[in-house]
Amino acid sequence: MSELKSRKGQMTQEEEVAREHAQVFTDNDESDGEIGTPSLSRRASSIFSFSAPQLEPPNKNDIEMFTSDKYHFSMIRNLHMADFITMLNGFCGFYSIVSCLRFTLTNKPHYVQRAHFFIFLGMCFDFFDGRVARLRNRSSLMGQELDSLADLVSFGVAPASVAFSIGFQTTVDVLVLSFFVLCGLARLARFNVTVAQLPKDSGGKSKFFEGLPMPTTLALVLGMAILVRKELILDNLPLGVFRENLLFECHPLVFIFFLHGCGMISKSLKIPKP
Repeated sequence: MSELKSRKGQMTQEEEVAREHAQVFTDNDESDGEIGTPSLSRRASSIFSFSAPQLEPPNKNDIEMFTSDKYHFSMIRNLHMADFITMLNGFCGFYSIVSCLRFTLTNKPHYVQRAHFFIFLGMCFDFFDGRVARLRNRSSLMGQELDSLADLVSFGVAPASVAFSIGFQTTVDVLVLSFFVLCGLARLARFNVTVAQLPKDSGGKSKFFEGLPMPTTLALVLGMAILVRKELILDNLPLGVFRENLLFECHPLVFIFFLHGCGMISKSLKIPKP
């Protein structure tokens, strides 16, 4: 009898958790001013989300499977196909970083070229994960968070690693690159918190990007790829070294990363969506 009561208590607790998660999605829906219009967009953070419709939020069964202890391998079972594609984006970012490490160990330029390639490959996966989610008409409980974390690796840490490997290696350079990565981290965290409050158009899509989106760092990656192609790296970086062998030694070119970081965390910079 006590075992039966314990099971009933466990089920009640699981139902309560599911109810709380469902209430979060309901609150997000109502915050847009249109009750019953879902505000959860699985890939709303992507710069490639041009005219994608909103997806229905996860249903009660999805929430219960994700929060309950009854299901074995529940983490893997609750990942959707689009989530696995997002993880491939994260993998590309990590492999790009590994390629940068190989370049610093061997000085073989094909490794840093490979690093550039995998960042752009990650961009492709960032584009397709949202398209797959909409083709299957399935939203994910972890989709938005997975997307943000993968973007941080592929479009934040990986470009900074490429910059370090091709010659931005002074103490000031590293501090600027660290600032750039932290700005990307803060920008993605702010998006996850404020996405429901951003103004929406009639289709439920955000009207603008608040600050530069993370994938815009691909412009920096393209610039570094050109430097590698022209062999303007390491001791041959354009503009040379400021205060060489002195305090505050740095490469002036690195401040492009500083400006881009400031653009990502800006609240006054509103970029209309296409």
